[in-house]
Amino acid sequence: MSPRAPLLVIAAGGTGGHMFPAQALAEAMLARGWRVRLSTDARGARYAGGFPDGVEIERVSSATFARGGALARLLVPLRIAGGIAGAMLRMLRDRPAVVIGFGGYPSIPALAAAWALHLPRMIHEQNGALGRVNRLFAPRVSHVACGTWPTGPMPATARAVHTGNPVRAAVAERAGAGYIPPGDYPMTLLVIGGSQGAHALAKAVPEAVARLPEPIRRHLRVGQQARAEDAETVAAFYESHDIHAEVSPFFNDVPRRMSEAQLVISRAGASSVADISVIGRPAILIPYPYATEDHQTANARGLVEAGAAILLPESRLDAATLSDEIARVLGDPQAAEQMAAAALRHGRPDATEALMALVEDLAAERGKR
Repeated sequence: MSPRAPLLVIAAGGTGGHMFPAQALAEAMLARGWRVRLSTDARGARYAGGFPDGVEIERVSSATFARGGALARLLVPLRIAGGIAGAMLRMLRDRPAVVIGFGGYPSIPALAAAWALHLPRMIHEQNGALGRVNRLFAPRVSHVACGTWPTGPMPATARAVHTGNPVRAAVAERAGAGYIPPGDYPMTLLVIGGSQGAHALAKAVPEAVARLPEPIRRHLRVGQQARAEDAETVAAFYESHDIHAEVSPFFNDVPRRMSEAQLVISRAGASSVADISVIGRPAILIPYPYATEDHQTANARGLVEAGAAILLPESRLDAATLSDEIARVLGDPQAAEQMAAAALRHGRPDATEALMALVEDLAAERGKR
């Protein structure tokens, strides 16, 4: 990569929900000949393994008031200030063409440094409600690229643009994969949930599957993500009920599994919703009830209103209700096929290209000035 190539600094961290769309943009911008630097903290770096080798990873000092004891909270401003100072020095040595934040506290240093140095900057919000950090920077950037539309609440001075949520290359490769509707042959149920939200699914889904009518249950194969502390119990339950299941804390091939599934049960994280809509699969969405601003319910709204997904609030989640909803989809091949098609119509497979265009336009505007 030429040292004269324009530099994009991507600031993200905290969770895979922030990192996955950041990874998609990094892959695309490298292919366009840009240099890419990921600015994140130690926690965010754990999700950086999927980023291309050409991405420079820099760890910054950042912190949140949401974790740690009293002393740790007292040190938060100092740690953030140190991170901002370090980011400013790096940007003065190697000036970015654009800085884009994807949310999470690790994005604060790079975005604050870009604001102080008057560098071109923007943010991408994955969810249907602005996160705390993005809410802080929304009035201080050129654009707020929105993955879920409409995104709210939005500051009056923010310039919001609906781009959709970029998906990783492994998902994009399976965009619009042909859907095989449920029938009298092997069917797959994929169950995915974030680390915080998987416990409720571990409790409800196995019993719900066991309650299914025998003509559906005997054809069903289950792939379920479950936390390490739940995985053994979940696997034992399926085995005791003679249900073929693969249970693991993490699947590294979710796009393949999703493309082969007749139905997906999932939390309504922004990346999961984007993957479901781009690949095009019927879904039962169970929003994580403790998400900030209830943003997972907002994330699910588009697919539900499009007729592609069933919304099941956790307050109504029990084995009997979930079993009825699973049977409703897998027992009606025509309806399931219509749901899959509706998911595809709702998807934004061009989200990465739309976000790239914003980045390049922002860099071009700066060049003209």
